[in-house]
Amino acid sequence: MQVKRVALGAAVAVAALLSACSTGTAAPQAQVNTTTTTTSSAAPTTTMTVAPTTTTTTVAPTTTKPPVTTTKPKPKPTSKPAPKPAQGAPCSATADACIDLSANQSWLLADGKVIYGPVPITHGRAGYRTPPGTFRVSFKNIDHKSSIFNNAPMPYSVFFNGGIAFHEGSLRQTSHGCIHLSNAAAKMFYNKLRVGSVVQVVR
Repeated sequence: MQVKRVALGAAVAVAALLSACSTGTAAPQAQVNTTTTTTSSAAPTTTMTVAPTTTTTTVAPTTTKPPVTTTKPKPKPTSKPAPKPAQGAPCSATADACIDLSANQSWLLADGKVIYGPVPITHGRAGYRTPPGTFRVSFKNIDHKSSIFNNAPMPYSVFFNGGIAFHEGSLRQTSHGCIHLSNAAAKMFYNKLRVGSVVQVVR
């Protein structure tokens, strides 16, 4: 019995020595893991791990500008001032010739002043009235004849409104719209007025 104990002790010593030589360290103590198994009658549970879904939404930056209000100044009315009246005639100072239908008179003007007249005139009869307004001389013909009224002579014609003209004619009879002047007055109007001259007719 004693010999068995000695042999057992020697064997333990040899095992310890071998174990120390193989690792260079003391053999670690064995650890005992105890696993407890619990049996349950519940149905098996399946666990699924779903990778998280990451949704990235890029929103364009919104720049809100305040409304721009521009206040424009109201334009001032651009009404042209009324032309100054001529001195000594019932027309404006811008006229080169003035005709007053109600007074049966006419004038020549320069720079708003009368340079000739008033002289007597006759004008359009009923159905051929001479219209009032402001016109410009379009052409002149010293020996014109009417193409409408049987080649009637119209010496010293100065046309200012279509077929209406100053010309030498009867101061006792009304016309078909033209302004009749005496011979002397017709020559003066013909010589003073140019193409583009302003003729004003008033009632």
